[in-house]
Amino acid sequence: MLQRLEHDQKINNLNTENVCVPISDAHFPAPFHAGLEYSSPARGTWNIVHTGIMIPESHQIFVCALGCLRGVVLTAAEMNALGRYSSIQIREENVLDGGMEDLMIEGVTDIIQKLDVRPKAILLFISCQHFFLAYDQKIVFSVLRERFPDIYFTDCYMIPTLRKSGLTPDQKMRIQMYSMLEQRPKNRKKVNLIGSNLETAHTSELRRMVENAGYEFWDLYRCQDFKDYLSMAEASLNLVYEPIALMAAEDLKKRLGQEYLYLTFTYDFEELEENYRKLADALGIEKPDFSTEKHRAEFAIAHAKELIGDMPIAVDYTFTFRILSFARMLLEQGFHITEIYADSFLPEDEENFRWIQEQYPDVLISATNQPVMRFVHGEHRILAIGQKAAYFSGTDHFVNVAESGGFYGYDGIVQIMNLMEDAFFRKKDRKTIIQRKGYGCESCL
Repeated sequence: MLQRLEHDQKINNLNTENVCVPISDAHFPAPFHAGLEYSSPARGTWNIVHTGIMIPESHQIFVCALGCLRGVVLTAAEMNALGRYSSIQIREENVLDGGMEDLMIEGVTDIIQKLDVRPKAILLFISCQHFFLAYDQKIVFSVLRERFPDIYFTDCYMIPTLRKSGLTPDQKMRIQMYSMLEQRPKNRKKVNLIGSNLETAHTSELRRMVENAGYEFWDLYRCQDFKDYLSMAEASLNLVYEPIALMAAEDLKKRLGQEYLYLTFTYDFEELEENYRKLADALGIEKPDFSTEKHRAEFAIAHAKELIGDMPIAVDYTFTFRILSFARMLLEQGFHITEIYADSFLPEDEENFRWIQEQYPDVLISATNQPVMRFVHGEHRILAIGQKAAYFSGTDHFVNVAESGGFYGYDGIVQIMNLMEDAFFRKKDRKTIIQRKGYGCESCL
């Protein structure tokens, strides 16, 4: 049964027992009941518009109802990327007259003919209504490819109804981002990093290992034009560290014969060393000695702990894909974590969940998407790591990073510790910062 939540309700009168629980009482991997969801104004994570624009010389076309278009057009506008975005509005008559295919074919044709710059690729986003109407997607793309043989087309999906079943929109988007790559002779000295929205830091051990071994390190950030993008098909090995990109790696292996190596994102030193051992084996080299980098990370952690002391810390899942690995690392080093904001956890984090549950049973697990969280705001002296943690904690002392920020390995830990120290000493304009969509993207706000 739905309950109306009024603005003047006091937090003390809200029933928060089902949205904020000690980890000792929480269930893995989904601590909270799924139902009506709330979206906080913390917008730092990327969406499909941000991700799609990473392909150089491409143009995005969204085909959906006006209400759905509002969000994506605002994203494109905030990014100053309206020149690479178009839309086709589905009206009631398009649903009733059975002419969805004609609407898409002629709509896309009209857009292409009116563009000032002819794109090398079109990312055509379809919506829920296409699935409800069972439209003929094969005929749409067949006609478009015949009309415009010089343009690559790929199907992308803006279908929130798929969020709870099968591949998520983020997983599907990662697959489609590389779907235009075609079979090419393999270059044994070329390695791709796939699936990451943010560029991996050039100072990371991961990147340096590849380049120092004489391999080319490629990702979408290195692609200056569409020709560079297509050249990623030449790589003999794909690296992936984001769990949501694993299916993209599987697809590329199946279609192009590119082997892949999953180097799970981690803050555990032993697990990290194992990742580097796997990478060294794949590259055919001796694993470098990273003892200096490890000592730098240990020193940075100790230095941050000395400064921050026992100040309460809240973390959230938007900061990193392995939030429990990160939380465990901080707890093992003596930091005072009081709250973890997350609605679910990755299967590979179960061991960390059980460890925290046993060693620190009072750490709170708090939801971020439950409607009652709209009124749960703190006003405490707390250090937040991640935008949602900052929003719900009501603190201006926060680390403004999303999706791991491109930080990986020992070097990544050093940079995170530096950001924690900075957040401890300096306030940020929380309300202004967290409303900007897509951390790391250009924003006109």
